[in-house]
Amino acid sequence: MRITEYVTFDAVGLAELVARGEVTPAELLAAAREAAQAVNPRINAIVETWPGDDEPRPGSAPLAGVPFLIKDIAVSMAGKRMELGSRLAAGNVSGADSSLMRRFRRAGLVTFGRTATPEMAYSNTTEPVLYGATRNPWDPARSAGGSSGGAGAAVAAGVVPIAHATDAAGSLRIPAAFNGLFGLKPTRGRVSLGPYFDELFNGLVVHGSVSRTVRDSATLLDQIRGPEPGDPYFAQEPSRPYAEEVTRHPGSLRIGVLTHAWGGHRTTTPVADALSRTVRLLESLGHQVEEVQVGLGVGWEEFVLASARQWTANLTASVDELSAAFGRPVDSSTLEPSTLASYHYGQQVSGAQFVTALEIRNRIARSLARYFGTHDILLTPTVPELPSPLGTHAEGVEALDGLGWLRRLFDLSPFSAAFNVAGTPAMSVPVTADAETGLPIGMQFAAGYGLEGRLFRLAGQLEQASPWSGRTPTVWAGNHTGH
Repeated sequence: MRITEYVTFDAVGLAELVARGEVTPAELLAAAREAAQAVNPRINAIVETWPGDDEPRPGSAPLAGVPFLIKDIAVSMAGKRMELGSRLAAGNVSGADSSLMRRFRRAGLVTFGRTATPEMAYSNTTEPVLYGATRNPWDPARSAGGSSGGAGAAVAAGVVPIAHATDAAGSLRIPAAFNGLFGLKPTRGRVSLGPYFDELFNGLVVHGSVSRTVRDSATLLDQIRGPEPGDPYFAQEPSRPYAEEVTRHPGSLRIGVLTHAWGGHRTTTPVADALSRTVRLLESLGHQVEEVQVGLGVGWEEFVLASARQWTANLTASVDELSAAFGRPVDSSTLEPSTLASYHYGQQVSGAQFVTALEIRNRIARSLARYFGTHDILLTPTVPELPSPLGTHAEGVEALDGLGWLRRLFDLSPFSAAFNVAGTPAMSVPVTADAETGLPIGMQFAAGYGLEGRLFRLAGQLEQASPWSGRTPTVWAGNHTGH
């Protein structure tokens, strides 16, 4: 299969070709490899590839034969490296598949590589020392976002139609927004973190994907959702498959709009203009849209401080475990300045401070739940500004402590983290683009706990009303003429 043909299909479309015998999984994998070779030198999204040793039977699963990439953190594939984007974990090889990896295999996906992440996934731009910066395919001088920046860049550039991603504070939605993709963060407890974890970062981290079409994300979530034995809790299973929700009418929804984020963060003019266009689109589709003020239940600085304590305490425990496992020191030879500062900050967090941080988590969750008692959806920009130039995010980082670094992360993406705290689903949809630069602009839609179906219905409607599949970036595998 020629690359120019390969990039015109989404994952569901490729699997249908395989099921009909029009193409083999081996031919798709060859096309994906050629696509990676064509674009990865320019965007540095993929840190390693390997032979795809899965050989799914055509038609045996909804995504049988589709090439796939996993993120370099939080998912274990037997015999493959998972280095967390860090020199501290360099060379780490997973001994067995995690539960999620087993589900990827059962879905029929052919995993052939891993994508870049910032160190410990502890940034919203993907510029690790270990493998270097990942570049945005729309403008290689700009960030691809983070922490799933490698996944976002690889999918946007046409290497694969969908890729694994994680989200602890926007790590899936920010790259979706920066790279012109669809990305849905599921409800807490929707996808198991087992068997190695019950929670990650006290329930903030969830698994998901970034994709070029809504139905691909819905289809994959159908394949990976549901509990594993020993999970401490799980979200109630949906009444019908998410893949079916994509084509169902969402009805007339009551949608609140939050233009400017908590903490006084102002949305830049290009993004505010895009938000206004999105509101007009929603109104034309019959939705009731109104400006709202949404309380977090705590002050912004209280939220940032509690988050810093919760995040850094978890980070410190992980770093100590890795240091002991590999016999490496915890210093500037193994950790980047922001991670090292966060590690030292976490060492000073007391048990009482940590428990207080969890109590604040509860207050935020209850406050957002009250909002969703009166509205179906909350609409915000995913990120209040266009993708930042590479190198700018870490300026002056040597002067920051762990609290200062966390504040910088939240300043870049002030709309996203609250929904991780509350455990509610939220998605970034590439509804529009900046008229001046052509850069994609993502809009975030959030719903109440367990209501991914509502989001998929709305996303499917938006995809039909304002299609984005025809927009391709500067670095695009489809421009490569090989075969």
